[in-house]
Amino acid sequence: MLSMFMILWIERKFYARVNDRRGATTALRSLWVGENGVTAGEWWNMLPYGIGKPIGAINKWLNKVAGNKGHEQEMVNRVGNRSWYGVTIFPGFFQNIADGMKFLTKEHMVPSRADKVIFELAPFLVISSTIMILGMIPLSSGIYGANPELSVLFAFAIFGIAPLGVFFAGWSSNNKYTLLGGIRSAAQLTAYEIPLLLSILGVCVMAGSFNFLEIIHFQHSSGVWLFFLMPLGGVLFLVSMIAEVERIPFDMPEAEAELVEGWWTEYGGMRFGLLFAAEYMRVYAASILFAHFFMGGWHAPFAGTIGAIPYIGDAYLAIPGIIWTLLKAWFIFTVVFVWARTALPRIRTDQILEFGWRMLLPLAVLQVVLSMVYRLYFFDASALDFENGGWAWDLTILEFTIPWGLPILTTAFWLAVFVVLMKDENIEENEERMYHIRTMTPAGTHTAGQE
Repeated sequence: MLSMFMILWIERKFYARVNDRRGATTALRSLWVGENGVTAGEWWNMLPYGIGKPIGAINKWLNKVAGNKGHEQEMVNRVGNRSWYGVTIFPGFFQNIADGMKFLTKEHMVPSRADKVIFELAPFLVISSTIMILGMIPLSSGIYGANPELSVLFAFAIFGIAPLGVFFAGWSSNNKYTLLGGIRSAAQLTAYEIPLLLSILGVCVMAGSFNFLEIIHFQHSSGVWLFFLMPLGGVLFLVSMIAEVERIPFDMPEAEAELVEGWWTEYGGMRFGLLFAAEYMRVYAASILFAHFFMGGWHAPFAGTIGAIPYIGDAYLAIPGIIWTLLKAWFIFTVVFVWARTALPRIRTDQILEFGWRMLLPLAVLQVVLSMVYRLYFFDASALDFENGGWAWDLTILEFTIPWGLPILTTAFWLAVFVVLMKDENIEENEERMYHIRTMTPAGTHTAGQE
């Protein structure tokens, strides 16, 4: 539960600080290539203990890729002299407990024309399925609620129950705003559930198992995180999961400016608190799942290299696995979920569905095919070492063996694709309305009988 409070604290504090420095409506791309000539302070130098120096080096390289010169267009900085008080220490951490007590004291009211049984059932359907997911996800090699052989399939079967609760909540309230939110949610989750499951299928194909523990042990024994073998699958998983948990920019089912609070408009008191908590629990589960599928789970990064250093290595290897799991999950939540919420605008419903069906689905199928090819033709099972970690992904070309060849070339290829797409970005084309929603006749020029 305390680790769940950390998620809420990161959301509040980190989100507020990023908003202070760059403005909530600036595009994510402007965080490193700049936008409209707005200068940016070197905010990474303000981070404590010099931990921001690598960020500055990466930012400098990205600006060179984007063609920027100097520091005129690096990052938007609205309040450059704001202190980091509240980030390095923990004021506000226990505000979450006060919020929970406030929800408990609120009165619960059911709309007079609502379907009372389903209205009461929907929040508990959402929250109970979310808790069951967390019970299925291991936090360490010996910390888990259950470990069936097909634990991945079982967990995502449970994950698919929550959308039913969302739709039931929208329909049972007998409110046009909640109904629209429920319909939007059903359409969105249908569009992104398939790419999500296909990206997970690619992970299971690479690891040769549908079990969480075996997938994590496979990454340790083969000597590489799966993210470096299938970065496309990792990105697809994150984008689809953001849509599944209805976070910005995929939060159309609960768009405040259009639908009040979307499908949970009529809920108050602790039921609203449960729905609110369920959203963050699903985000938390998504972050832990990404850490397990693509970042080696509870195994320490560079354990073989750092572990060989005298004195330091022993202390490094003594860190419990659950600590690494939580650190990786908090990192993903901060960098992906909170950063996306801060930087990206809300997307229209038609854009969300078109992006899911026409972009993510073909890419997910491609990733499954690539996973099969990698597993069948490039994987060396004889190099597995479940005790110390081996290396099973060397690449042999013309009788020359390249250590770490396959993950290096795979990551470099997809990084190059990203850079090329960013360099070739046609901003004017992206800002045009899609052909099927354009007005064929300019407004004000239409006459009676005109086709």
